[in-house]
Amino acid sequence: MVSAGILKACADQLAPVFTDIFNLSLTLGTVLSSFKRSTIVPVPKKPRPSDLNDYRPVALTSVVMKCFEKLVRDFITSSLPASKDPLQFVYCHNHSTDDAIAHLLHTTLTHLDKGTGNYVKMLFVDYSSAFNTIIPSLLTTKLEDLGLHTSLCDWISNFLTDRPQSPLPAPVKFADDTVVMSLISDNDERAYLEEIKHLENWCQQNNLLLNISKTRELIVDCSKKQERHYQPDLSWSRHTNSLAKKARQHLYHLRCLRDFRLPSKVLRNFYTCTIESIHTGNITVWFGNSTKQDRQALQRVVRSSEHITRTELPDLQTIYYKWCQTKARRIVKDPIHPNNRLFSLLRTKLADGDPEGKQRTRREEKASREVSRRQEQAEGSCTLSSLTQHPASQCPVSGQQAR
Repeated sequence: MVSAGILKACADQLAPVFTDIFNLSLTLGTVLSSFKRSTIVPVPKKPRPSDLNDYRPVALTSVVMKCFEKLVRDFITSSLPASKDPLQFVYCHNHSTDDAIAHLLHTTLTHLDKGTGNYVKMLFVDYSSAFNTIIPSLLTTKLEDLGLHTSLCDWISNFLTDRPQSPLPAPVKFADDTVVMSLISDNDERAYLEEIKHLENWCQQNNLLLNISKTRELIVDCSKKQERHYQPDLSWSRHTNSLAKKARQHLYHLRCLRDFRLPSKVLRNFYTCTIESIHTGNITVWFGNSTKQDRQALQRVVRSSEHITRTELPDLQTIYYKWCQTKARRIVKDPIHPNNRLFSLLRTKLADGDPEGKQRTRREEKASREVSRRQEQAEGSCTLSSLTQHPASQCPVSGQQAR
């Protein structure tokens, strides 16, 4: 395989050549055998694997094929119809696991607040070797139904055949993490059971097997009825303790790099890629509801990292506040986002023919100026550090393709 450095250095000379090869491959609906070659690396699923099933095979393809896959993926994504599942959070622009978890939590808590007898059932589905059970002919039929060209469907089918067992390539990779959620009132679970039956039939039609050992059902019921014993602890302490433990393990490697007298910039980059990435995973979901003790445990890891790197590092509260603002802005600008309806922008400009609205705005501005004046007299001007003490729900909202 040609190294990435050589391809990058000779990009201007090689781009026309690879363009012709890619176009010819798509026209004929076939993939070169050299493009299908990959190195299979077993990645452990558990800290101490004891069986072959405890490893996940990861296929490392060539850099050229990765570029080709990205081009095909981007084209497929742009060609798909807009009428997809509104609750699909994967492989969608401006959708992430943070949004999926936030939507799940908001829907659950809202339903529980509506009545004392309400509860929620969630089935977290896991499939057995989902990536390796795909039937190419069935997949191409689905892609054709979505409006993709026949030659492109043939190319994908050819790409999936005569290759070693490995995860699917980027153009056709799909997510198998699914949650079936039911908002139950008056103990009526008929809709939930019907949906489970529908899921079972769908799995049989698409050659998918449920992994019974990893499929879990969660019942969220905050009522005090004696006949139901599902009252889970909805705190995030267990999650934050796991993050703190995992992050502390990387402090050893950070100290080793410091002992080798590497520059502070290198140490800072290592901290960002390892420790900070662990702390900030889905931080917009759990940090606002974590306890003070849990936050202090995480912050102690940050302070230890500052001592090792000899540089000032952003605290988690500042990162959380910044990420909440960024995510809120993106959701507000995306009208098809499932959480878009949870935000409403403040009205700043009024029509000339709305005198009542203008008077109301003047009163609000006058009240705002009075509050600001009193705050300045009492404790001075408001700083960013004071704003970061508010939860995410009070955060203000303002309004390439590879070569």
